[in-house]
Amino acid sequence: MVQVDLITGFLGSGKTTFIKKYAKYLIDQGLHIAILENDFGAINVDMMVLEEELGDQCELEMVVGGGDLDCHRRRFKTKLISMGMRGFDRILVEPSGIYDVDEFFDVLHEEPLDKWYEIGNVIALVNSKLENNLSKQSDYLLGCQVADAGKIILSRSGEATEEEINNTITHLNNTMALIKCKRRFNKEDCLDLERLNNQDFDSILHSGYELEGFIKMFFKKEEAFSTMFFMNRSITKEKLTKATHSIFNDPLCGKVFRIKGFIPENDQWIELNATKDQITTETIAKGQEIIIVIGESLNKEKIEEYEQIASKIIKQNKFAVATMAGGQGTRLRTPTSKRYIQNRYRRKWKILIWNYSWYIRKSKQKVWCNYTLVHNDK
Repeated sequence: MVQVDLITGFLGSGKTTFIKKYAKYLIDQGLHIAILENDFGAINVDMMVLEEELGDQCELEMVVGGGDLDCHRRRFKTKLISMGMRGFDRILVEPSGIYDVDEFFDVLHEEPLDKWYEIGNVIALVNSKLENNLSKQSDYLLGCQVADAGKIILSRSGEATEEEINNTITHLNNTMALIKCKRRFNKEDCLDLERLNNQDFDSILHSGYELEGFIKMFFKKEEAFSTMFFMNRSITKEKLTKATHSIFNDPLCGKVFRIKGFIPENDQWIELNATKDQITTETIAKGQEIIIVIGESLNKEKIEEYEQIASKIIKQNKFAVATMAGGQGTRLRTPTSKRYIQNRYRRKWKILIWNYSWYIRKSKQKVWCNYTLVHNDK
């Protein structure tokens, strides 16, 4: 039977970083493995990061979206069925950071998966600088992720103080109490992601999992957690980093846990990976022009103020003109259509945003407009 490992952890805990190291170890042992990205969101950017690790002994599969939890679960099961006859020695499953581990156990025990697969290990990643002020829903997910883990791995311990690490362990034990689980943790129970060696990976490979009892919390993840997507935004690495820092530090944006994605710059791709206390960018081979913001009670309008390039250009007085109105262009007081005017600007100036719909608040009315923002390169 094919062994299936679950690599779980809350948002920004370092799952993808660990998987790259773990996959390399397994490949070096001569195993033919697959990495299954099982993300409840609409788009998975971690898959592009992992593609750089692919070789003859490692394949990458993905399950995304699904509309609701039941649909996503069916897609997860269908994907595992399709992978069942492809000769893998082990499959690594990386779910979303808001994944309930019970789904993993339930699906693997359904027919016909229970005849092809067996659960290998449950490995939980935990940020050593774990934020203390989490909602009950977030604490529940954190708790169920570590409760059944055969091995817990602390990420970013090199950046954390001894006090921060001890506070993280205390937080984990508090979540165990919250969900009425009897399991408790010590620092000695955890491995350090930054210092993993072959002996550590061997212990991880044989760590298995626990079957702890705890009280389940029922809530709709799509209501408790929000995901925002910003696609095809023309922005530099410097401006993106500044906007990311501002979003994390502006409470009006909501409780932001994670911002990640890619932007093109100078004929190469830049990967953004950010939590509240760490923002990193690095050059990678492939990407998709998208930025993803994940959190609780997100304020879309406020976040868009930072993410919209138009707003920043206008504030910096670096824009030239915006044409507005609609229909046949009669409100422009010109016999020609607005498309004619837009095309004239396109020949001379760089188009930054094309026909983006927005509204302006004026008194108690909402006035809808179409505009084309252009920038004079000269």
